[in-house]
Amino acid sequence: MVEIMAMLLLAGLALASSLQLEFDEIDSLEGYQFMELRPLAMEFSQHFRNITEKDLDLPSISQQDSQCLADMTQLLSAFRSKNIWALKMFDAWGTFPKGVLYGNQIDLGNYDECIGTNKAISDNHAIKGKYCFAGVPFIRGIILRTAVCFPASCKATHMNKFLQPLLEKLLNIKTTKALISEDSCRTKERIEYDGLTIFTIVLLSLLFAAVVLTTAYDYFFCEDQNQLPALIKIFSARANSRVLFRLVQPRSNPNVIDCLNGMRCMSLIWVLFGHQYLFALMAPNINQYQLKWWFGKPFTSFVLHAGFSVDTFLFLSGLLLVVISMRSLEKSKGKLNIPMMYLHRYLRLTPVVALAILVYMTLLPFMGDGPLFDSIKFDDYKHCKSTWFWTLLFLQNYATPDLCINHSWYLGVDMQLYILSPIFLLSLFKWGKKAAAGILVLILLLSACLFSTMMIKQYPVHMEIGVTSDEAQRKLYYATHVHAAPWLIGVLFGYFLHVNRSRNFHLNRIEVWLGWIVSLGLIFTCIFVLYPFADWLNPPLSMLEEAFYYTLARIAWPLSLCWVVFACMRGYGGLANSFLSCPLWQPLSRISYSAYIFHIFIQQTNGRRMRTGTFFSNYDVMLLFWSGFGFVLLLSYVVYITMEAPFGVLESMLIAKRRTRSQTEPSTTTTIKAEFNPQLNSNRPQNT
Repeated sequence: MVEIMAMLLLAGLALASSLQLEFDEIDSLEGYQFMELRPLAMEFSQHFRNITEKDLDLPSISQQDSQCLADMTQLLSAFRSKNIWALKMFDAWGTFPKGVLYGNQIDLGNYDECIGTNKAISDNHAIKGKYCFAGVPFIRGIILRTAVCFPASCKATHMNKFLQPLLEKLLNIKTTKALISEDSCRTKERIEYDGLTIFTIVLLSLLFAAVVLTTAYDYFFCEDQNQLPALIKIFSARANSRVLFRLVQPRSNPNVIDCLNGMRCMSLIWVLFGHQYLFALMAPNINQYQLKWWFGKPFTSFVLHAGFSVDTFLFLSGLLLVVISMRSLEKSKGKLNIPMMYLHRYLRLTPVVALAILVYMTLLPFMGDGPLFDSIKFDDYKHCKSTWFWTLLFLQNYATPDLCINHSWYLGVDMQLYILSPIFLLSLFKWGKKAAAGILVLILLLSACLFSTMMIKQYPVHMEIGVTSDEAQRKLYYATHVHAAPWLIGVLFGYFLHVNRSRNFHLNRIEVWLGWIVSLGLIFTCIFVLYPFADWLNPPLSMLEEAFYYTLARIAWPLSLCWVVFACMRGYGGLANSFLSCPLWQPLSRISYSAYIFHIFIQQTNGRRMRTGTFFSNYDVMLLFWSGFGFVLLLSYVVYITMEAPFGVLESMLIAKRRTRSQTEPSTTTTIKAEFNPQLNSNRPQNT
């Protein structure tokens, strides 16, 4: 999730040259002639009234060159005759963007009108529309992009030959660089389904069929819901939904920390909200220059620092792991079936991730269509063909720079910490406070390691939103030891809660207020200490200051959460506890894993469908977020009842069978069930 911080700045840095340009301070502007032009399509049609081979300016004419020239001749002739199909192709052209001095640098034309053209010329040939972007050099390195529509038989090289002399005539622009790239072009033809795509569709169809059939059988033939057949219990949407939407009143179970549901869900919403801003920054905003001021607003700090949600989830993961496991270790007198822990952890996390790899890699290219389909994207899922297995091994954050699912790096961090967890659990059980002191020393050493890495390698993290290289991002964001401190603080706090579970804490009003003031002070300091940050292209922070901030914030944030959890558990939470412990958070908490894995699917699909310019503002992004969030919840529910819940129920049934065969390890079974079965514990660690 922290990758959003780097990607937000990368999206902004693409506009760095334009943001540095203060048009209000310029008395005159060269190149203003574009304001006096007619629509580019009209200029083109007039300039090439009598198109010939000389206009292609090629040393030799191939068959494809001749076909392009013939189609262009036919198009221009039909346009002069006012044939509707030719008028549509030229009508689909964009113009020079309106409001260039305000930041509007792109005109999308009419995408569907262009690619929808399919005029039969003969029995075996038809002129089809081909939509492309032409980049027109403006001033000071600014490139204005406008849509053009040519016959599909023409390649980008042909279009460049036509447009370069036209722009030289109209705007006195001489350039040898290509104005149009083939990568920016799209036609109505789409890629065909390959074998893996067909496999994915078949797999999803079988899962949906299993859910529909078992749900129907459950509804019509199963009167006693406590005696469901095994297959029905696994796949029935009715049975799984009953568990998903079951609300448990706060304090009904002393072993459940109710406030963690709200804390987890609020952090999830924070992550999704931050990712929505990433897509908003990549959108064709007509007020792009306003981003310079947006980065200096107070509200922007909440978006730029959404990466603290990572520390929240790691804190919760370490906390719950210790609280649950220490009880089981006491019952089993220190016995822990480590291989079984690893197996169940892997089986609980992998099915959803494996499904996500298939869906992102095969189905996302077929979801929606638009002129910016290949421009607005969170990640290049073509990498999945060569790196998918690293994701399933949960080593993606170290093994490869080309992650299959970019935001899945967190799963690697969480799994690797979980693999190390028996060391800390057994140490705490055997040596108690001495082991806790050792963990504290380890936290300080890891923090010193992070600080030293930044200082020695000179890796800046300007406001956590940009790194100098992919290598720096992997070492500062993706590395497990960087995020180990919040997890270990959660481990220590979980041990504190365990050893003091029967102790009554009586705090006076001053102590409670002091705890909340310190906690909220740490939270707001982590978020706002760098505000105002007006000159975001040239940050005022020194390398030493950045290293201190990034290192200490990794510790301050989880420490602030310790008080929030403690106060809510011990009756000092007030309104915060009422809000975080509300039962309505429980269903969202149970599907938060699926929501995190699949939310990019919805956001990227929505972003790729854009056909007009957008206006960037916080309110407009909120509108996009909440509308998309509804579809994220719907998709997460579908994933939950078709994949996550069935595998969870199947796992529970296998554990139950194992318990009947062997009574030598009851504590390990209890730990696994409590931590990984959403039907037994709504507060299990969510890998979000």
